[in-house]
Amino acid sequence: MKSTEHAVVGAIVGAVGALALGERLSRPAKVVLWCYGVFLSVFIDLDHFLLARYLTGDWELLFEALSDPKRAFTAPAWLFEGLTMRTERLLSHTIIGGVLTLVTFVITPFLAVYTAVVLYAHLLCDLLRDTRVA
Repeated sequence: MKSTEHAVVGAIVGAVGALALGERLSRPAKVVLWCYGVFLSVFIDLDHFLLARYLTGDWELLFEALSDPKRAFTAPAWLFEGLTMRTERLLSHTIIGGVLTLVTFVITPFLAVYTAVVLYAHLLCDLLRDTRVA
């Protein structure tokens, strides 16, 4: 999925998660939590550049993205054209999600649940797009 699509999904899932907390958090804390959800949903995809480095042996794709960051976020297909990393990408997301969930659990369990739900939504969207369901 495009970064903008992941941002929308992260915004929706993050908002539902923040609102589900009710009065347990202040409004500013909920806004911070929501921003974290959107950020997490978009920036977990930075692992694609590490995978591309692993598969190609150089950092050229990262430098291409840095040369045109707007295009890299809004239409990233040109970056990884001809590079197949579907399984590796999903595995990487799963590993990163598990580690982040454990790390946030140390901070507070509700943040771990929030992290897991946001990353689950991201991974589910990737799977739906890869299987051409969505």
